Amino acid sequence: MANINAVMDGKDTIRGSAGECYFTLNGRRYNGMQVISVEGTMAKTKTEVPILGKSGKGNKATGWRGTGTCRMHYMSPQFRAAAMEFIKNGADLYFDMQVTNEDPTSAAGRQTTILKHCNFDEVLLTRIDASADTLDEEMPFTFDDVEMPETFNELEGM
Repeated sequence: MANINAVMDGKDTIRGSAGECYFTLNGRRYNGMQVISVEGTMAKTKTEVPILGKSGKGNKATGWRGTGTCRMHYMSPQFRAAAMEFIKNGADLYFDMQVTNEDPTSAAGRQTTILKHCNFDEVLLTRIDASADTLDEEMPFTFDDVEMPETFNELEGM
C-alpha cells in the first residue's frame, strides 16, 4: 500500500541539461551537442460518436500524430544540406532522434525515447543578427513512430 503522505524529494526532479541527444541521418549517427531543447508530443486524433439516448456525443480515439520542436544553436550544416537536396532534387530527409534524460542526482534514473522517421517542417537556411550574443534556430518536425527502451523509475511513494 502506497504511503498517501509521501512527498517527492527535490533532488529527484530531472535537471534540464542532464542528458543527451543523437540524430541518425542516412545511416550516420551524430551527437546533437548543439541542441538546446527538444519536445516531442503525441496527439490523439478523435472522432465524435453519436450515441442513441444521449444528448451529447462520445469521443473515440482513432489514431495519433507525432509533432515536435527542436531548438539548437545555429551550427548544423547537415540539416541545411538536406534542405538544399529537397529544394534541388525533391529528395526528402527522414531521420531518427534519440533523447536521453539522466540526472545522476535523481532516483528517477534514466529515460530514453527514440522518435522515428522524423521530418522537419521547415529549415532555417540563413541567419544573422548583430544584436544577438549567440544564434539559434527552432525547427518544428513530425515523426511517425516512437520507441522507449528505457523509462524512469517509479519513485517510492508513487
